[in-house]
Amino acid sequence: MVEKTHKEKIERVRERNDILFQKSPNSPLTHDQKLDFKGLSYFPIDKKYEFIVDMKKFEHQSDITIPTTTGDKRKYIRFGYIEFEIDGQMNMLTIFKPIEDNYLFLPFKDKTTGEESYDIGRYLEIEKISKGKFVVDFNTAYNPLCAYNDNWNCSYTPDENILQIPILAGMKKYHD
Repeated sequence: MVEKTHKEKIERVRERNDILFQKSPNSPLTHDQKLDFKGLSYFPIDKKYEFIVDMKKFEHQSDITIPTTTGDKRKYIRFGYIEFEIDGQMNMLTIFKPIEDNYLFLPFKDKTTGEESYDIGRYLEIEKISKGKFVVDFNTAYNPLCAYNDNWNCSYTPDENILQIPILAGMKKYHD
């Protein structure tokens, strides 16, 4: 099997997202939104927003309560952090782990938030490639489900994950 390029992989994911949003019974879109759905909007794919990073675990992992869009509160552990450089500027993001679950949660805001990207920020999946090493690809950043309608409950982005740079990669704000 031929290895797909970075761009081809991202394009394939985006195509699948559009199909799922349009046709899946689990789509975050309402029936009426699906009728007019023309596809999700993205920044251009840019390899400069893909990083292989070391995740550093916090020596003293503390609990944090993060409010949600419906007024609930979710408990997370401040699990670790990553550092990366874009355009000569070092950046750091905290990785959270839900107290009652076993996945890593990486919400972030940047200089596009509220303008080109969703108001409460975007989320990012990180892929473990070896012990302590992860792929962080902002080209795969996505909107929380509450970006599509108010029936969804999403965690806000904690202040410690607000970047002072624009991340011109990943999903843009949804316009219905």
